[in-house]
Amino acid sequence: MNSSILEISIILVLLVANGIFAMTEIAIVSSRKALLQSMADKGNKGASKALILSESPNRFLSTVQIGITLVGIVAGALGSGSVADRLAEFIAPMPFIGQYSGQLSLLIVISILTYLSLVVGELVPKRLAMKFPETIASGMAGPMAAISTISSPAVSLLSWSTGAILKLFGIREGGEEGMSREELTVLVRQGVITGSINRSESRMMEGVIGFEKLVTYDLMIPRTRIVWIEQGSNHEEIWPVVMASTQGVFPVYDDRRDNLVGVVSIKDIYGRLAAGETVDFGKIMQKPLFVPEMQKASVLLETFRATGQRAAFVLDEFGSVMGMVTLIDVMEAIVGDVPSREEQLASPILQRADGTWLIDGLFEIEKLPEHLADFTLPEGGGDEYQTLSGWFMKELARMPAELDRISAGDWTFEVIDMDGTRVDKILATFRAGQPDR
Repeated sequence: MNSSILEISIILVLLVANGIFAMTEIAIVSSRKALLQSMADKGNKGASKALILSESPNRFLSTVQIGITLVGIVAGALGSGSVADRLAEFIAPMPFIGQYSGQLSLLIVISILTYLSLVVGELVPKRLAMKFPETIASGMAGPMAAISTISSPAVSLLSWSTGAILKLFGIREGGEEGMSREELTVLVRQGVITGSINRSESRMMEGVIGFEKLVTYDLMIPRTRIVWIEQGSNHEEIWPVVMASTQGVFPVYDDRRDNLVGVVSIKDIYGRLAAGETVDFGKIMQKPLFVPEMQKASVLLETFRATGQRAAFVLDEFGSVMGMVTLIDVMEAIVGDVPSREEQLASPILQRADGTWLIDGLFEIEKLPEHLADFTLPEGGGDEYQTLSGWFMKELARMPAELDRISAGDWTFEVIDMDGTRVDKILATFRAGQPDR
């Protein structure tokens, strides 16, 4: 009886050992390397060893499989051998069992071992490992490294064999790909759901992730919305226009706007006024910074950093000025729009009392779903055209005119004002009645 209890105890210990191996395997595989590195930088030696194991998957997995295989063989041998024999002796006297006691006892032992192996040796440990991967990985990395050293000859053989077979499939160890931008974006959004990242942090993180895809054309203020200053203009005449503008810097041109000769800032103008000097735009202007329309936003940011300038003018392939982009525009691409008080008062999109929306023709169409409920971005929006005015031109295949209409889902858009050849104001109406926001 005592020997049976001892054998059953050994089997249970082996099953627990199997669970430890399985738990360690999942923990190290699922651990986030960045978090392990952070723990290692703080002096956690276990995290350092876990990083080493994760960087040598063949060797680590070979160690785990050796342990799991040996445990399974020994547990199976004990269970199907002496334990099954003793159980057969115990149930043999029972009615209707007799000659079937051996087969029945073996079936019972195998069933119990399978159940315990699944629950104690696999499912529970793996769930724990998935719940606390870094903690378990750093805690078990030391013992696992010691077992790997002890079983080094066998581990080396298995690692070499595994690597050789993988090479036949064109797979080499250490060729693991880094995290993609899409995966990082998903992690950020999961952080918002779990509450570990707030929404403002999420917006900034997604802005940083998507920043590399942006070019100056995506960020620029269109040419038609820029306040220009002619070089020979009288300051007293220009000052009211400057004060009414939301710009901080102004392009200076000579004779025609394509002949851009300089740029002045509010600070430059006010400094002259404060000193009691005459404001001569030709004298206080600085050399303008020109950038191509397809220049990366990240390159533009470095250009601002290197030159000390805070505004650049975007040129098309023909050398004409398409628009202006400032350092604030670049920063807003990362942190989101931060409108000034003047910009808030002169909002390009405004909901009226009757539920309709009054929208500037140059409003970015990609931002429209943020304001209009149940509005789906039309095909090509943000790629083939950037503004509502561009949408009208594409849909109508001609220059828009007042009273022109476009329907999209339950929304109707009507041109109610033109500024020369430019669409100035558009009225958006929800046909089924204004939806709740």
